Amino acid sequence: MSSNPSKGPLIDAEPARRHVRNLMAAGVSVVRIAEHAGISFAVVSGLLYTRGPNRGRAEKIRLHNARRIFSVRAENIVTHYVDPTGTRRRLQALMANGWPQTRLGPHIGRHPMYVNALLTQPRIYGVTAVAVAAAYDRLWNQDPRQHAVRVGTYKKVRGVARAHGWAPPGAWDDDTIDDPAAHPEWTGYCGTDRGWWAHTNDDIPMCARCEAAHAQWLADRRHLPPVERFRQLGLAKGAASNRGANLAHDARELLSYGVAIEQAAERLGVTRQHLQQELIRHPDTERTAA
Repeated sequence: MSSNPSKGPLIDAEPARRHVRNLMAAGVSVVRIAEHAGISFAVVSGLLYTRGPNRGRAEKIRLHNARRIFSVRAENIVTHYVDPTGTRRRLQALMANGWPQTRLGPHIGRHPMYVNALLTQPRIYGVTAVAVAAAYDRLWNQDPRQHAVRVGTYKKVRGVARAHGWAPPGAWDDDTIDDPAAHPEWTGYCGTDRGWWAHTNDDIPMCARCEAAHAQWLADRRHLPPVERFRQLGLAKGAASNRGANLAHDARELLSYGVAIEQAAERLGVTRQHLQQELIRHPDTERTAA
């Protein structure tokens, strides 16, 4: 009796999901990934996208399907140039976290001077995009100071990134970072007046969308008496001040019950990266003191 591959063992889907995203960063579509892996489109797309109002991405995948996905290599498919948007954003995000170019070069298998060129090149090879995406997956949540990067260098690189307005990993969603039309989500409310206050209160570099939203908010209330206008300003500031702290508090409560951070972020209606940024911005001072 022949074995049924659909009954093969289930494994964690996250490694396969990251490989698919790296291939997509190199310009390989989900359809082509499925074709080259010899599996259905539904299996690959199920790793990436929420399906239905109460269903999330696949958290498990059949071992034989994962092996087929890992057999797909960008260098065997992509022999042309690809859009550099995602690559540029990933490098900028790592630098916003304090990673200097001299340390990023070895992680992507390129000379450190080439990293600087990648920040400005109008097009790059697909295999380079894959290398940068893989390095980003490894490094985005690691502190470069724990990898022998000097404190002075760490601060200098972060200062350069801040001066240029480069968004950190927490501002990007894995599913949209390669989309040229996507915007970084610095605060969880970017593009609104609440986002402007979050930028201001948490000393986050201001983004153009929040700058415009706050200007519109002020223009809409220009006709109000000064006392009422200042009262509404105070209310708006207070609402934004509490949002980040409350989000971090709710997340820690979920995490204490064993909920994974990905599921906690989904329940709270934010991305995993944004939630982790809020946990950093609002540490558990009571537990730390204890």
